[in-house]
Amino acid sequence: MTDTPALPRMRSWLFAPGDSEKKMNKAIASEADIALLDLEDSVVPERKAEARKMTAEAIAAAPDRSRVWVRVNPLSGSWTGDDLDAVIVAGPGGVFLPKAEGGHDVATLDTMLAERERAAGIAEGSTRVAALVTETAAAMFTTGTYDGAPRLVAMSWGAEDLSSELGASEQRGPDGEYSHVYEMARSLCLLGAVKAGVAPIETVQPEFRDLDALESRARRVRAQGFRGMLAIHPAQIGPINAAFTPSEQELDHARAVVQAFADNPGAGTVAIDGNMLDRPHLALAQRLLAESGQ
Repeated sequence: MTDTPALPRMRSWLFAPGDSEKKMNKAIASEADIALLDLEDSVVPERKAEARKMTAEAIAAAPDRSRVWVRVNPLSGSWTGDDLDAVIVAGPGGVFLPKAEGGHDVATLDTMLAERERAAGIAEGSTRVAALVTETAAAMFTTGTYDGAPRLVAMSWGAEDLSSELGASEQRGPDGEYSHVYEMARSLCLLGAVKAGVAPIETVQPEFRDLDALESRARRVRAQGFRGMLAIHPAQIGPINAAFTPSEQELDHARAVVQAFADNPGAGTVAIDGNMLDRPHLALAQRLLAESGQ
């Protein structure tokens, strides 16, 4: 098997409907780390075939196909194979699997991808996978089963499909925050992704005009451990990228932490700016620097 290419950054993932050439081209030309061309929810059944063709053409024409991904239809339906037949030959960077219900679904997708990569002369294993892992009630119970899932590099969660399955008429309380079951979905995604060693990605914010609220939320979930966020409008990309990009102050602090432990080999704790820091702080600092390419 040929070595797979390096992953693109994964701060921002911008959806674009696969049956709109204009919106797909706009997403690909945007500052989004990943342009996510959608064959699922944003495309009605009557347009699926045309959307597949248009999506494949958009991928083939992209200057950097590694950052152009496709959300296919779920394995529980009958369209996933046709989606993959159409788009894998164009060489997208990855596939986004909706309504995943455990690591076994990613393994199934891996088999389907490998067949099509071989047929297209593409390096087997080069197409990465991200999974939406909380969109059904059953999926909520399997978020911890993705360890070792082939190709998997990220996990995200969603509230809309889950609320539909639950028959829930609202997802948020009067304060605008998600109610308990959706906060639980977010937490299970985060925990499952960390357990699997992949990037946890925050779900979309539908209120795309409120960019201040978006950036506030993005910074909050980044502090909780998320590595990126899904977006539905190009205007959301700037705030998301800003929120998930470490500031120079953060990087300077991380360097200071690493240096303090290097200056005190064998120490379990060090003092910096009047604060006592232990080994977990060192691990956080090292990870921040590594993810920033330092």
